[in-house]
Amino acid sequence: MSADQLRAEVGMMKLEKLIAARETVSDAVLSIPEKELIARYEKLYTGLVSDVMREFALLDQAMPGSIQALRPGPVVAGFAFTVKSAPNVKITGEMAFRATMLETLGEDHFVMWDSSGDEKGTMWGGVMTATAKKMGVKGACIDGGIRDTAQIIPAEFPVFYRYRSPNGSLGRCLITHYQIPIKIGDVTVKPGDLIVGDGDGVVVVPRDICVDVLLRAEEMHAGELKIFSWVEQGDSISDITGKGGYF
Repeated sequence: MSADQLRAEVGMMKLEKLIAARETVSDAVLSIPEKELIARYEKLYTGLVSDVMREFALLDQAMPGSIQALRPGPVVAGFAFTVKSAPNVKITGEMAFRATMLETLGEDHFVMWDSSGDEKGTMWGGVMTATAKKMGVKGACIDGGIRDTAQIIPAEFPVFYRYRSPNGSLGRCLITHYQIPIKIGDVTVKPGDLIVGDGDGVVVVPRDICVDVLLRAEEMHAGELKIFSWVEQGDSISDITGKGGYF
């Protein structure tokens, strides 16, 4: 099929709405300053944020359960910086492309890495950790492999990952894109989305609703503190549910 034929077929299929939904990246200016927004999210936790997302009819915003935190630590939040790689035998140009990507990475980013199901190489290691931390990056979620954990853990840099291996990436996989929409598990992640991670996993909050989700989560958090106080003072189950509490 020629390029003209392909364009004609896509035109007949009327894919404009799908393309807009999949490929459009929000540039919304948030009503709360970004650093304040991050700090307030970091006073919450992923389970609560996930519950609020359910109220927004978004049930698939958590990373797959196979992606785990490397070490327990406090809640971390930041704005998605997306990376796409894939298994590949090609080596030429990989290091230069990676360096260009790293130059684009910046303060308060949270790296979200789609490895296209790679099971051989590692996308993240000690040098990447040191570099990202120096640049003010908040964390990294790798749907793939990591290594150099003896270097990462002392750095106290939040990393979430699917597997460990001593294999490096060069000659095994290739970074193909960055700062594009990606999909990890059931979750579409777009550059600039708000990412929250803790010991239970990682949740993605679309940028356009991240302020609304925050305000509702803070409201629910205040309610939870009341429930804990009722339990502590010995209120019965019926008393607690009668006051609007839940379990």
